[in-house]
Amino acid sequence: MGPRKKSVKTCLMNNEIPEEIISDETKDYMNQLSHEVLCHIFRYLPLQDIMCMECLSRKLKEAVTLYLRVVRVVDLCAGRWWEYMPSGFTDCSFLTLLKKMPDVEQLYGLHPRYLERRRVRGHEAFSIPGVLEALQACPNLVGVETSHLELVESIWTYMPHVHILGKFRNRNGAFPIPPENKLKIPIGAKIQTLHLVGVNVPEIPCIPMLRHLYMKWVRLTKPQPFKDFLCISLRTFVMRNCAGPTNSLKYVPLVTGLASARNLEHLEMVRVPFLGGLIQHVVEDSWRSGGFRNLHTIVLGACKNALEVDLGYLIITAARRLHEVRIQPSLTKDGVFSALKMAELEFPQFETLHLGYVDEFLLQSRMANADLVKYGLADVVENPGIITDIGMKAVNEVFSCIKYLAIYNCPHLHNPYNWISEHSRWTRLVDINLVRCHALKLDSFGQFIELLPSLEFISLDQMFREPPKGCARVGLSAGTGIGVSSALVSNQNSNNDNDNNAQNNNANIHDNNHHHADDSDEENDFRQDLQPGEQQFAADALNEMEDIVQEDGEVVAESGNDAPAHSQATIPVDADEEQAGPSGLQRVVKPTPITVHDSESDDEEDSLELQEVWIPKSAPRRYSEREPKTGDSAQSRELSEVTKTKPRHAMKRKRTADKSTSTSDPVIEDDHVQVLVLKSKNLVGVTMTNCGITDLVLKDCPKMMFIHATRCRVLKHLKVENAPIVNRFDYAQCKKLNMDQVLDQILRMPPERNRIIYLRPMQQVDTLTLEQKLFSGPYPYHICIIHEFSNPPNVRNKVRIRSWMDTIANINQELIKYEFFPEATRNEEDLKKYPKYPWGRDIYTLEGVVDGAPYSMISDFPWLRSLRAAEPNSFARYDFEDDEESTIYAPRRKGQLSADICMETIGEEISEMRQMKKGVFQRVVAIFIHYCDVNGEPVEDDYI
Repeated sequence: MGPRKKSVKTCLMNNEIPEEIISDETKDYMNQLSHEVLCHIFRYLPLQDIMCMECLSRKLKEAVTLYLRVVRVVDLCAGRWWEYMPSGFTDCSFLTLLKKMPDVEQLYGLHPRYLERRRVRGHEAFSIPGVLEALQACPNLVGVETSHLELVESIWTYMPHVHILGKFRNRNGAFPIPPENKLKIPIGAKIQTLHLVGVNVPEIPCIPMLRHLYMKWVRLTKPQPFKDFLCISLRTFVMRNCAGPTNSLKYVPLVTGLASARNLEHLEMVRVPFLGGLIQHVVEDSWRSGGFRNLHTIVLGACKNALEVDLGYLIITAARRLHEVRIQPSLTKDGVFSALKMAELEFPQFETLHLGYVDEFLLQSRMANADLVKYGLADVVENPGIITDIGMKAVNEVFSCIKYLAIYNCPHLHNPYNWISEHSRWTRLVDINLVRCHALKLDSFGQFIELLPSLEFISLDQMFREPPKGCARVGLSAGTGIGVSSALVSNQNSNNDNDNNAQNNNANIHDNNHHHADDSDEENDFRQDLQPGEQQFAADALNEMEDIVQEDGEVVAESGNDAPAHSQATIPVDADEEQAGPSGLQRVVKPTPITVHDSESDDEEDSLELQEVWIPKSAPRRYSEREPKTGDSAQSRELSEVTKTKPRHAMKRKRTADKSTSTSDPVIEDDHVQVLVLKSKNLVGVTMTNCGITDLVLKDCPKMMFIHATRCRVLKHLKVENAPIVNRFDYAQCKKLNMDQVLDQILRMPPERNRIIYLRPMQQVDTLTLEQKLFSGPYPYHICIIHEFSNPPNVRNKVRIRSWMDTIANINQELIKYEFFPEATRNEEDLKKYPKYPWGRDIYTLEGVVDGAPYSMISDFPWLRSLRAAEPNSFARYDFEDDEESTIYAPRRKGQLSADICMETIGEEISEMRQMKKGVFQRVVAIFIHYCDVNGEPVEDDYI
């Protein structure tokens, strides 16, 4: 190797700046690039930005012209297919643009917000004929992506050689179907994916290229819309709630056409009235040639003529590749799975089963079945699924690899523990979702959960509903409306002579109940939740319950022997309340009943001084102020004395129900206690909505991470025995939640994780007392309480908390582990040492306004104030919309992306705290309380 060349540095005198540096700063690098390089750069820019560069310089204009001359693929929406193309186009300007692109082959993003149907002379507009003229000016055009119904029909008519690229999705779909939404599909249309929502279509013809057909709210106008249906390349067929022919025979070409699609993978039919047994016969004829053999998803919903053999043949034929099955309630039977069990097949790829499947449109729509029929949909009335525990045991014997199980409205399921057998272990079940299975026993469900080795998620909706008041007395099953009144049975056995009178009583009281405007919400909700089949099944039991138990405190006595002899006075009866009927029932006052108060009940304020019972007609007749007084003067004077001392407006009725068979001792009934005990090795989270559970116990859940409870009316308590890493608790609109008990239980957990607690109480909260309890308690966490007052609720602060609360904890852990910073403690000695405010904590308050709604935060989080006040650093990110004006703390705007960066910012404060020997906790707890529901009325919220 030769000697190195010596480098000589020039020495600048008198701070002279070389001319090279000056020229470099003012040099135009873009214009120095070649046309080829500029064209390569343009490939990564949206078309709108490229066109804007034309006016910057002559060199760039030449480069843009050259790029457009050779470009072959153009996207007018820059890859955002859900958006509209840039506005401002006219027929002339669009034609000029496409003439600059003579070699364009594929035009994506042709999604105009509005197109005129025809041109108007002398008026510049964007019209369908203008778009067609511009497209025809491109000789090499192969395909166009659009979402405009009339435009795609015009392309099929005048440019049949052009393919429709991507997924065609019309954007103005609605139900009822708008009459202006029309599309005529030609035979052999060059399209691969067709999504139609709310469109009038004459027929579905033969389309050999079609791979995916999705129809929702589509009206098929021809009498034989499937006469020529044949799509041999079809992979996905979805037909939901479409208005087609009512004659079942007219769907025969549809099913036979689907059988000819050998690659069909997804078959979904909702409210399609095909002929019962048709699928069975078509499968028998086509399975040898591959018909329905490649299905991985089968969905049948509200198909009123579908038979068990139709579903069974599809499942058996597709066993090798089947992944998911959703079964409508009428087919959710034991016999289906017993037959599949006898077939002795294996389903190696099966994962998801939905029993009692009802389409979300039918669940969310407020239209009655008659209204849907009026708009052309099939006439279907769904009854609940009738599968029992025996059928559920067979489910896992058939589908041994099942991972996801959803069950909707199956009232004949009772004991999940019985679903497990030697051949049915549910070993791979990961997620279970139960909705409206009212008869399921809570203790059996807890035992079932404990035996599932792989279970991670539980979702409960309208489950374990609390029984209406009085169910325990009359012998009704909790939440089902099914049972026998033990009180009536015993009474009838002992008083056989009164059978006719009892029937008359029932008829009279049931008739008068229609005039009561103050019936309890619980019973009304309970009755509304019953499906028609359930209502018929439980009609007799519910009638008995209504006759005996009244939600507003009225108690019916079946015999005159139970009436107290010393009841002499009466309560004034309103005009619309029950009067003496055929059996002569009327109200009297029982002066001093025995009551058991429910301290947790929301009816606590309705205290009683008088209780009402019923006496038979044989007793001496009394009159109220509103009845004609024909009795003697002594009775009138007695009545007037009572009404003077006890005015009507002062007598509030307490909800009562008798716990014994006798109705002579009305007592106040507490909420039915239902405890859900969870014990599972792999359980990650539980979600409860509208459940009747009063207590949740986490007995042994080492991997549990979150609990969500929404609108659980009687949920009160939480007990955590072993759930060390659960870190997210969400309680929204739980009317009777004991906030103090729940917060105490969470904060007493060992500080192994940061915890975040979201609360939306439905009662007033004493914030001062709450803050005092939390900050003065034995809780080894830094605590932050955020009071949010937005209404309707704003989630901006709620979702941003986790982004910075973990950062605070990470700083503390870094200081304790690596900087030998003192760690704070919270034992009994510390509590005695700091008996008064601020209880040994550095408490401060932050207030602000987010989107017009105030918030207030009280906390002892260290470092937070300094980090909020710091200037943005070099890591600051401005692609995030939040800042301190729209949320509590925006770390990305500050560039505080990690604990190390934050520690550099707050170095001085760390030194000061080290000198003062102030310790910090390793973990933090954030409590977010939203006050939009405290008036007792739940606020509608899309986020829950």
